[in-house]
Amino acid sequence: MNIKRILQKKYSSLGVYMQKYNVILIYNNIRDKILMCKRRKDPFKGLYNLIGGKIEPDEEGLSAAYREMYEETSIVVNDIELYHLMDTVYYCHDCIVEVYIGQLKRDVSVIGDENELCWIDSNSNFFDINIFAGNGNIGHIIEEAKRVTHYWQINN
Repeated sequence: MNIKRILQKKYSSLGVYMQKYNVILIYNNIRDKILMCKRRKDPFKGLYNLIGGKIEPDEEGLSAAYREMYEETSIVVNDIELYHLMDTVYYCHDCIVEVYIGQLKRDVSVIGDENELCWIDSNSNFFDINIFAGNGNIGHIIEEAKRVTHYWQINN
């Protein structure tokens, strides 16, 4: 049984609903930049964050990731293949964050109106909480992604 089913079973039996969210780590086609948004609202207003959003209660995680990606960036499914990297459970906030990762297949234009979109150098210090949202979590996600590049990297 996978972790999602275990968590759903555990929390549904307790009568506790955990809201699910996703974040999506998108590398450009040559993997030297990461797509981020500069938040216009709290929490983390003015800091750079990964794109993502809420997963609807009846929505499958990967489908939600593609939906959020398109809504926030205009990147379509033919431009990238996403892989489910990991999940983080925040018991104190009653939420689960699903993390997806992908590399663009070609150079594409990104368009977003919710937050300013920016390509950030992939060698940046993503643990710097004065620049990046998430209290160091973005740095952790990127380090985990580096450890498993064989799993998701496109062969150019």
